[in-house]
Amino acid sequence: MKAKDKEYLYVDGYNIINSWDELKELSKTSLEEARIRLLEILSEYLHYSNIDITVVFDAYMVKGNTTSIYDYKGVKVVYTKENELADHYIERNLDEIGREKKVTVATSDRIEQDIIMQKGGIRISALELKAEIENAKKTIERKRIKMNLQNNIQVGKLEDVLKKALEEWEKD
Repeated sequence: MKAKDKEYLYVDGYNIINSWDELKELSKTSLEEARIRLLEILSEYLHYSNIDITVVFDAYMVKGNTTSIYDYKGVKVVYTKENELADHYIERNLDEIGREKKVTVATSDRIEQDIIMQKGGIRISALELKAEIENAKKTIERKRIKMNLQNNIQVGKLEDVLKKALEEWEKD
């Protein structure tokens, strides 16, 4: 995929965690575990979709925090600086990327969705993202089953050839 054709997905991390039942429940006992689970899910999706994924977590209430960015299995993870919301970080990056590239933002924040669309981005809700990821998993599973069937057919053909060769060898 050429750089111009590269697709981007920005994810409002805490918005997604609070919108997906599994992650919301997990966050009640460990917010860190919920973040890691979200990153695992998105990392798996990244390998299927080949989209440039950035997850942004608000750290705006953490005194003295500076923006921190790291890589988690190919997913770019951002913790915003003090007094910066994830929404603002995403909006700023949307401005920098421009309208020439396909940028999707996953959030269920209605105001943020409107701003994203005004800036030329595509918005999907938390539930739409979850459905897209589930569909990707199903597609991967169907491909895996098909490959296994094809491999079994190939093995079956090979067994027939070997069986025939063994019969020929026994005749001689």
